[in-house]
Amino acid sequence: MNDLLKIGLVSISDRASTGVYEDKGIPALEAWFGRALSSPWQMAKRLIPDEQAAIEATLIELCDVAGCHLVLTTGGTGPAPRDVTPEATLAVAHKVMPGFGEQMRQISLAFVPTAILSRQMGVIRGQSLILNLPGQPKAIAETLEGLKDAEGVQKVPGIFAAVPYCIDLIGGPYIETRDEVVKAFRPKSAIRPKA
Repeated sequence: MNDLLKIGLVSISDRASTGVYEDKGIPALEAWFGRALSSPWQMAKRLIPDEQAAIEATLIELCDVAGCHLVLTTGGTGPAPRDVTPEATLAVAHKVMPGFGEQMRQISLAFVPTAILSRQMGVIRGQSLILNLPGQPKAIAETLEGLKDAEGVQKVPGIFAAVPYCIDLIGGPYIETRDEVVKAFRPKSAIRPKA
């Protein structure tokens, strides 16, 4: 793998995938990565319905065929009958990374008590990290960046702070972020000098 980070974005929605309304998850993620990353990256985007077989096939294709180092899903993580994103994610996982789901719920609980209804998770498939994110653009940014106080000081870390080092550990490219958006955390021994 080279230094180009490949990101797969999957928006999971019956209504958006059939054109009933416009998908907002993928544009929100594209904009966020444009602000957050200082190292090179490219995206592969998919808009699919809440069908477990389709979600599994899409995740496998993005990881195994497209070679995405990071795959982010939005939507389908609640308790409703059609919310099957976590089941599909678990079905294709080689390793479960429970800390990601725990942290996403902790962040969201600062905003809404219904965050406990979320079943978001993180898993590894081969050399790919798959994360289930919320569906709303505001919640996506909060989850990735974490909670900051009025002065901009980090109160609760967002999940993306740990993503670059996780990608390092599974054999992906070295990801650099813009600290004003999200500061990547690595042990001192894993930090490369700035080019």
